[in-house]
Amino acid sequence: MDTVTLSQWQFGLTTIYHFLFVPLTLGLSWFVAYFQTRYYQTRDEEYRKMTKFWGKLFLINFAIGVVTGIVQEFQFGMNWSEYSRYVGDIFGAPLAVEALLAFFMESTFLGIWVFGEGKVPEKVHHAAIWLAAIGSNLSALWILLANGWMQHPVGYIINEANGRAELVDFFALITNPKGWLFFWHTIASGLTTASFLIIGISAYHIIRKQNVNFFKRSFQAGTIVGLVASALVFFGGHTNGQYMFETQPMKLSSIEAHWETSQPADFSLLTIGGIDGKSEVWSLRIPRVLSFLACNNFDCEVKGVNQLQAEYEATYGPGDYIPLMAVAYWVFRIMVTIGMIMMLLSFLFLFALRGKYENAKWMKWVPYVIILPYIANMSGWILSEMGRQPWIVQGLLTVQDAVSPNLTTVDLLISLIGYVAVYGALAGAMVYLMRKYAIAGPDAAMHESVDVAPARIGAGD
Repeated sequence: MDTVTLSQWQFGLTTIYHFLFVPLTLGLSWFVAYFQTRYYQTRDEEYRKMTKFWGKLFLINFAIGVVTGIVQEFQFGMNWSEYSRYVGDIFGAPLAVEALLAFFMESTFLGIWVFGEGKVPEKVHHAAIWLAAIGSNLSALWILLANGWMQHPVGYIINEANGRAELVDFFALITNPKGWLFFWHTIASGLTTASFLIIGISAYHIIRKQNVNFFKRSFQAGTIVGLVASALVFFGGHTNGQYMFETQPMKLSSIEAHWETSQPADFSLLTIGGIDGKSEVWSLRIPRVLSFLACNNFDCEVKGVNQLQAEYEATYGPGDYIPLMAVAYWVFRIMVTIGMIMMLLSFLFLFALRGKYENAKWMKWVPYVIILPYIANMSGWILSEMGRQPWIVQGLLTVQDAVSPNLTTVDLLISLIGYVAVYGALAGAMVYLMRKYAIAGPDAAMHESVDVAPARIGAGD
């Protein structure tokens, strides 16, 4: 392997691993804030238990996520120095705001929430968890605006004197539709991930008749939010696809194995590609549906991969501008299939709430639904990043030109092996801790927390 491939593997593995934790942090923070609010409104101890129990799982996930996320920014300087040199003036702006504003906000108020119960006024403690949740999601917004710029660069000029991209319109960057579509999709997927975690863990305890009332409340909350959030993920993905049609047509055509320009265009239900990954052996297609998905019109034209390749060569020079289609094609279908399964399951769970579902035989399978949003999240992230290859910044800079020039394969192999070993250990620790506290239940979470009487919480108010 060359330095470019090894750098891609290193960044891909560390990013995917980090993204295991991001959606759950984003979604679970809102649940914890809601349960905290319900406790302060009703003084129902069951809601306090829900806050403590789900809050503990949130904190474990948050801590591991922070540790794994720090590595990402270092890699921009170590592995991708040419990228940093070329677009650092632009890409660094939203990341700086994320670190100085959003991350400090979420970490500060999370600390107040964790350690301040009984030590700060009740209203402050109550506000702290909401501000921590808002900070977490603002952090995601700034990172996704940065990534959205890489997918659809706006508000910049190329300084010919120093050969760098420079930001001239910060407002264009922060209003970039691509970044906001990413944000909508990611927040919805975060709520879906948290919902299915709550559903799965709640089902585990319900079928064992442990804290049944507690987990039935949690199951109900997870089901309602899961149905709404999974539907928002679906519609957000559809909207994102239509914007992709306008700004990244090669990615869209690769996702659909759409080789030749056609009007109307057919949707690939199943396509078997050639060994070279750039030809079709057999396909089953639904007439006109791709045209409708691309532009809400059954007769619109969708350019094919072959025509786009010719256009890109004419515009950017000789090269292969087709992403790895086998990956783009299949991860998209995995993502969509699981997304539809989650919508269906959420609806069925919601319907089951009307009866005595706690005694149903199918409940023993429900804990396994926890894995579904993780597979969908990983598939979506891989699609987003690999679908734009060979570009690291769409239309401006290729991956080949973005890697650090002085890297050696030995450097990368050593660091890659080190990352895999460390991240593997962190993964083991995370699974162990999440499993331990999820199985232990709310009583253990209350026992290990600082027991503060409700009267004392408001003493300083």
